[in-house]
Amino acid sequence: MFKGKFDFNLDFLKMKSPSLVGVDISSSSVKMVELSKAGKAGDSFRVERYVIEPLQTDAVQDGAIVNMDAVSEGIQRGWKRLGSSCKKIALALPASDVITKKIVVPAGQREDDLEFQVENEASQYIPFPLDEVNLDFQIIRALPNNPDEVEVLIAASRKEKVEDRVAASLTAGLKTIVMDVESYAAQTVYELLKNQFPGGGDDQVTAIVDIGATVMKTNVLHKGESVYMRDQPFGGDQLTQEIHNQFNLSLEESEKAKRSGNLPENYQADVLQPFCETLAIEVMRAIQFFYTSTQYTEINYILIAGGCAAIPGLDKIIASRTQVSTLVVNPFSNMELSSRIIPRQINNDAPSLLIACGLAMRSFDSL
Repeated sequence: MFKGKFDFNLDFLKMKSPSLVGVDISSSSVKMVELSKAGKAGDSFRVERYVIEPLQTDAVQDGAIVNMDAVSEGIQRGWKRLGSSCKKIALALPASDVITKKIVVPAGQREDDLEFQVENEASQYIPFPLDEVNLDFQIIRALPNNPDEVEVLIAASRKEKVEDRVAASLTAGLKTIVMDVESYAAQTVYELLKNQFPGGGDDQVTAIVDIGATVMKTNVLHKGESVYMRDQPFGGDQLTQEIHNQFNLSLEESEKAKRSGNLPENYQADVLQPFCETLAIEVMRAIQFFYTSTQYTEINYILIAGGCAAIPGLDKIIASRTQVSTLVVNPFSNMELSSRIIPRQINNDAPSLLIACGLAMRSFDSL
């Protein structure tokens, strides 16, 4: 996404960089990943460094930055911990903040003519004045049955959504080079992972379920394209709340205990297991909505990501409930690791780094 020509007050998107840090700003933390090329032919990746920096509670709500100072400070702390000299970053917006539309236009147009047509088409689908949005487009492909026409993806977001993320990063001393969409960043990683599936995954229907602190995001892919997306208000904060209720801890203490595993013996049976069962029901509900909303009748794989995906055995519980093969996402499974990376730690953190990894891969767009 965002590889076309941009002219609608999006000049920072035009720039390329040989090195970018992928920065995912979520409701609970700032996640950063830096990659480099590896292998003799430079055909693989190496994880140079990464960091997960917790954010102040309620600094980000429903994908929107509501406490700019807290987010800027979190980004700055994360970058210092990362230990990178690179100050150029790639960010992403939640898919819910971006309006997308596919259009068909004649092939071979001059860039100026294509931009004019995109702007005219966008005005029909975007419920805001165009001077209030950032607009972008990308030529996807020539139509198989008509090579004289191409399919173009238009993406637009309210300017304040883009500007808030850029401003938070700028205050932290970092420069935004790329603004992507979270769902497209996840798809970028899926392109790396799909070779692990039979037939390269192209003919498979795969649901990526990203379980964050407050929202569970489902993105179903077929032939490398998203065919369905849905957000549900469910996430790891419910588990924190249950720990708080059960063990008489503050919410902050409950979050720390959840991450460290320092909880009483009955935590597993009385709190964690019921939470996992409820989460599996939410995943099943998302799949049922997918079936009733589309022509598809089968999902071949569920890939779970986000902080909750690291819960031991969650993949088996979801697979049992949904009767769909379920795997925990590890975007780094085929990557080299730098000497500064602790393998056991990154394996535990990997499901949370799906978006940040996809953003870091934008470093290699121009290669």
